[in-house]
Amino acid sequence: MRAAWAWVAAALLPGCAALPSPEDFAAVRPLDRSATTAFRLEGRLAIRQGENRHHVRVSWQHEADADVMLIASPLGQGIAELTRDRRGAHLLTSDRRSFEAPDLDTLSEEVFGFRMPLAGLPRWLLADLPPTAVDRFGRPLAARAGDWLIAYLDYESESAGALPLLMEFRRGDLEIRLKVDSWDLSP
Repeated sequence: MRAAWAWVAAALLPGCAALPSPEDFAAVRPLDRSATTAFRLEGRLAIRQGENRHHVRVSWQHEADADVMLIASPLGQGIAELTRDRRGAHLLTSDRRSFEAPDLDTLSEEVFGFRMPLAGLPRWLLADLPPTAVDRFGRPLAARAGDWLIAYLDYESESAGALPLLMEFRRGDLEIRLKVDSWDLSP
């Protein structure tokens, strides 16, 4: 029996050695992300405004003409589904309340009372905006978009093409931190 397990392990180990590492994925990421129109990410958001703090999980499928964003509690219970397509933006909450607007930014203003930069956020997440500071690999460390300050705190590897894993967005007393658990540029 031990010989059989040893044979199975020996047969499987070379396959394990061939699995790509996160650095391998980052090495083939495009340096120019201006043509990137689709991605999928899984991550966690921490939102702080004054004394109010919220933590949620996010699953986002972004395409040039559509978005589907699922928001869940830290334990995975569904909170809301945010969608965008050519007809406009729509938010459906877990208690079946529904909100609609012509675009994501207007929808955020109607629902949250302030305009969130949801339309421009895909470019921010891809670090595809003019930086105000760069690291030794030429990747953005900081940027500005309107009155938002953006900080790129961690990347998936040291590759110049690596995608950001930890970002912080600040405007006034509003601070949003996004920790990306996984990226897929070919959804």
